Amino acid sequence: MVKKGKFITFEGGEGSGKSTHIARLTTRLRQGGYHVLITREPGGTDVGEQIRHILQYSKDSGSMVPETELLLFCASRAQLVREVIQPALNEGNIVICDRFLDSTTVYQGVGRKIDPQAVAAINQFAVGANLPDLTLVIDLDPRIGLERVRGRELFDRMENQSLEFYERVRQGYLNLAKLESHRVKVIDGSQTIDEIANQIWSLVKRVL
Repeated sequence: MVKKGKFITFEGGEGSGKSTHIARLTTRLRQGGYHVLITREPGGTDVGEQIRHILQYSKDSGSMVPETELLLFCASRAQLVREVIQPALNEGNIVICDRFLDSTTVYQGVGRKIDPQAVAAINQFAVGANLPDLTLVIDLDPRIGLERVRGRELFDRMENQSLEFYERVRQGYLNLAKLESHRVKVIDGSQTIDEIANQIWSLVKRVL
């Protein structure tokens, strides 16, 4: 099928402000008459939400090996693409996803140091031809991001890694943006909310 809609993903480290800016962008698009579907990873389907719980809060998830983590993320993604994302795009909607395959490239490939070729192959199998039209990476010093998330009532397994891990993740995103500059755009997350929102809108308008 020909993809008719537009697929926009948000990426970034913990506490970078993705949720805030997804909400603001969605409001702006809907006010402009666009049909918008919001989803998230892992999750977005009944199967995916169960996988999300295993990854984040299962009492035994602390013993999970990196390879299992990688496969679970991609299993959730495969379900989300085929059950939610593809149908919505085929109907001409704008799909906004809170994380997608780039999170796996960076968190598992760079952060967990899994062979990048293996990560790329598994990612490709999970998503098929469904790559984002635009990926927005909100870049923020991981120290600041971690301070933000530590105030949450629930502090999940993926947020409980070492600072070194998050620094690798940040650099992974910056390197990815250089390799795929046509799709992946970096936004300075230390700006004000309005400044970030305006920069996001400027980039989104180009793909609409």
